[in-house]
Amino acid sequence: MNAHYACNSPAHAISRRQFLAGTTAAGVGMLGFKDMLAPANAAEIRRQDKRVLVIFLAGGVSQLESWDPKPGTNTGGPFQAIPTSVPGVHISELLPHTARQAHNLAIVRSINIATDDHGVGAYIMQTGRRQTPAERFPHLGSAVAKLLGNEESPLPGYIHVSPRGDGSGFNRNDAAFLGPRYASVTLADGAPPANLLRPATLTELADQERNELRDRLNTRFAQTRRSADTEAYTNSYGQAMQVMQRRNLFDLSQEPMALRDRYGHHEFGRHMLLARRMLEAGVTFTKVTHSNYDTHHENFDFHIEQLGEFDKTFATLLDDLEQRGMLEKTLVVVMSEFGRTPNINRNYGRDHWGRSFSIAMGGCGIRGGAVIGSTNANGTAVADRQVNGGHLFHTYFRALGLNPTRNHHHDGRPIPMADPAAAAITEVLA
Repeated sequence: MNAHYACNSPAHAISRRQFLAGTTAAGVGMLGFKDMLAPANAAEIRRQDKRVLVIFLAGGVSQLESWDPKPGTNTGGPFQAIPTSVPGVHISELLPHTARQAHNLAIVRSINIATDDHGVGAYIMQTGRRQTPAERFPHLGSAVAKLLGNEESPLPGYIHVSPRGDGSGFNRNDAAFLGPRYASVTLADGAPPANLLRPATLTELADQERNELRDRLNTRFAQTRRSADTEAYTNSYGQAMQVMQRRNLFDLSQEPMALRDRYGHHEFGRHMLLARRMLEAGVTFTKVTHSNYDTHHENFDFHIEQLGEFDKTFATLLDDLEQRGMLEKTLVVVMSEFGRTPNINRNYGRDHWGRSFSIAMGGCGIRGGAVIGSTNANGTAVADRQVNGGHLFHTYFRALGLNPTRNHHHDGRPIPMADPAAAAITEVLA
């Protein structure tokens, strides 16, 4: 749902970009990612067809209304904690369906990223680093698309299914120095990027002849003035044509009605079902944004609505992946840029809070049922096993069988893929 209670910070917004034209604006650094995979197992890891699904609860979901409830305290709010499928583990009563899937999930309750800013928090949670003037680091999706993606796949390696109004396009910024080939392709409201489909006024033969002419001109140009930008531009056309050939993936009517009912016919339900179809079709990394959790006003009413959509759909997704034999090869992560303040403000809302919040993850490489870390009695501080975005980034890579301590190279400089000051949360790894 659209939230009018949020702070309307522009820092976290997704810019509109044309799918094709956006690729020409960035220089591409040539880098050696091969160090990330030992030569003996690089091909094997790719053959395992590992996938990643990130559900991003934009705005900052309240940990107290989700993964780390504190009923009966001065910060706990009106909701109770309920038992889950894991003995002794309780989560918020707003997540009854998810509670029955807790054996497939690990919960980390002790995250401190030391910021309450939307943009900074989103950057840390998606790159595992703090922003620096000297370097931009690639998002998890871009890195995974580079390391685990099938170079012959007809589909982009990193797809972002966003709420309506966010705009379709090619968001090269999240790939940083990996280059636009590994940037996310944003599907606004789950629709294909604009202008991909052949216009009705253009015949198939004329379209084919037009593309053949473009190929000849590109080849002639590349013989004397080849660059990273022209490579990316040429690649984007080929990728766009391949997406056109797979446009049936966007047709959710091909799924049984009973399954569509379980996912839900609301926006988030449709987006999550599309994400499963994308993963099944071979997309390496899919991100689904559910917004808006920026509940400065009426936090409790809005979480009833927002988590009411999320809960059954998320539980259905986990069940669907498991029944299809996909969960053991798909790392599923539910994250936000931060949490909400334990203290309740005068508008019955919770404000930004990055000092003691939670995420959940499951599937590939994750030990289901684990609960890592804890906060104090009223959730105002981490009490045990404090971690940050760097630790999470290491953990995702280890779960996928990758070594985050290896270097890649950009302009001749070795850059550790994950923050060398952090390490994986080994307690959640299977």
